[in-house]
Amino acid sequence: MTGVEHEVRDHVSYLTLNRPETLNALTPALRDRLVDLLTEASADPAVRAVLLTGTGRGFCAGADLRSGADSPSPRIPGDVARTLRTGAQRLIAAVLDCEKPVIAAVNGTAAGLGAHLALACDLVLAAETARFIEVFVRRGLVPDAGGAYLLPRLTGLQRAKELMFFGDALSAPEAERLGLVNRVLPEGELAKTARDWATRLATGPTRALALTKHLLNSSLDSDRPAAFAAEAWAQEINLTTQDAGEGLRAFAERRGPEFLGR
Repeated sequence: MTGVEHEVRDHVSYLTLNRPETLNALTPALRDRLVDLLTEASADPAVRAVLLTGTGRGFCAGADLRSGADSPSPRIPGDVARTLRTGAQRLIAAVLDCEKPVIAAVNGTAAGLGAHLALACDLVLAAETARFIEVFVRRGLVPDAGGAYLLPRLTGLQRAKELMFFGDALSAPEAERLGLVNRVLPEGELAKTARDWATRLATGPTRALALTKHLLNSSLDSDRPAAFAAEAWAQEINLTTQDAGEGLRAFAERRGPEFLGR
């Protein structure tokens, strides 16, 4: 048992963290399984969207430090940095680099690595009871799992410092106000709305969405000439897809397009 339920239904890959007794804290095996599932979803033409959520009161409480496998105490110089590169950072990269849109349905507490896992997703829905916690400072640790890269890009530098310096719990409505969350929903509506969004994305032009995701994710790390060049090449590549042809035909014929994800 790796603690994640997985099924593909109607072109959506559903990933549900299922260790409710630990608020879905990530063991190394669970983390690696998530990386594998995201990598498979990215490459599988039958998958056109990914939905990530948790069971119980937590979305993900971060790394399961009680397991001891990812202890912050160094044994040999380089061990900690290597563990981060091949572990938490690899998981965040798998979300950011997934060629399919990834939705997080944050059903409860998202702390540390769990918060960054949610924030790396393309769209974030949160239950009213959800909380986001930059818990690292409470443990005397430096933020990891890409947090210092992700957070200032979403909130701005000063807000990111406030959240990471104090480690206070951020409510779902506050997270929405800061731009960390797309929608805050009553707890009973979260799962349905997340499924609706995932289903809608799964009927969209999958390659166009992948290229759009790439352009947006890389935009803050590039200058204008590089961004314009990437946009031109993305458009060039996308116009070779079947869905682009279908979209243009549908427009000319005044009907709705039927995208196949190709």
